[in-house]
Amino acid sequence: MKSTVEQIRARFDQDVERFSSLETGHTAFVDSLLMLNLMTETAAAVTPHASALLDIGCGAGNYSLKMLSVLPDLNITLTDLSQPMLDRARERVASVMRGTVTAVQSDIRDLELGAEQFDIILAGAVFHHLRTDEEWFAVFEKCLIALKPGGALWIADMVKHDIASIQALMWTRYGDYLVNLRGEAYRDQVYAYIEDEDTPRSLGYQLDMLRAVGFPQVEVLHKNGCFAAFGGIKDRRSN
Repeated sequence: MKSTVEQIRARFDQDVERFSSLETGHTAFVDSLLMLNLMTETAAAVTPHASALLDIGCGAGNYSLKMLSVLPDLNITLTDLSQPMLDRARERVASVMRGTVTAVQSDIRDLELGAEQFDIILAGAVFHHLRTDEEWFAVFEKCLIALKPGGALWIADMVKHDIASIQALMWTRYGDYLVNLRGEAYRDQVYAYIEDEDTPRSLGYQLDMLRAVGFPQVEVLHKNGCFAAFGGIKDRRSN
């Protein structure tokens, strides 16, 4: 049995300080800074006149802060399971932004986003908590509907591989990365919470799901082993 939403929330409630910095909060995420830069720079290039951003699973706000460095006039909606994490994100974002910030504590599976509300949706290291095919479809479709025409959803996340031998190879390479970073105990700690909490899907699965819900264009920005940055761009014509 995987961890419940309440158990995942409780873990993140206790980890706010670590996630308040890319150097400490995203070390288990291979190429985290590179993917963050690629996502935000790409979002700015695709939607240069964006005014509204939704940051799903915002954590302590690192993705929104980086987005503001390239599009400083954004109005931002933050959402996260953890209220302490959300409070820190709102504090950090509000201190540097010129627009407005709204913070909503919720699981994205339960959150009503409305239609054509956002130019950019960012989802950093969050969708790997989705479980069933139905949940993946519903969340991706919800994001599509919530985007304005021409808006885009950008995702950076852990991915699995559907071919067992390739998954085993990539998992071993990831373990070596973690050992080189902080040692075998750290690798085992990361492996343990992934086993307890996470249900990632392959990059191919997620690109197909983006197309299935109605994104006419999908793009891969980066992939390294078990991690990838990618997204979908909504048609410029309104639904």
